[in-house]
Amino acid sequence: MNSIAELLSNRWLWTAVFSSTGAQIVKVLLILLFERRWRPEKALETGGMPSSHSAMVSALTTGVALTEGLGSPLFAVVTTFALIVMYDATGVRHSSGQQARLINELVAELRAVVREGFAPKPLKVLLGHTYLEVLVGGIIGVVAAFLAFRWL
Repeated sequence: MNSIAELLSNRWLWTAVFSSTGAQIVKVLLILLFERRWRPEKALETGGMPSSHSAMVSALTTGVALTEGLGSPLFAVVTTFALIVMYDATGVRHSSGQQARLINELVAELRAVVREGFAPKPLKVLLGHTYLEVLVGGIIGVVAAFLAFRWL
């Protein structure tokens, strides 16, 4: 089998990619539902509900569990990878977002005092996730993998 065909037939990879994409679409739909605004650009941003990173690694991990078994070395590798990604999303990245919010507030206060020549660009705030956002992303990934590996 040639490399392109192998890549295109890799169910684990595509399940993870489609799970992540699905989570990003859900993010846009939730904004539409709760904020009554159409914000398709949010599909290309990190942070927010649900976590597409968690959906991706959960789909990959579940797909490997369903095909290779819970005792396989590959399952151990992808589970470790998933736990690191999800921990990082709620830990370091979430803290970075909180710090960015505070820095933006401080810059706004300084701008009011200094005014001339002080115009730094605001930092991106939505970098990480809450535990609920990671949990919902994880559920999306598990459901996507069950659909791809058990019911399709």
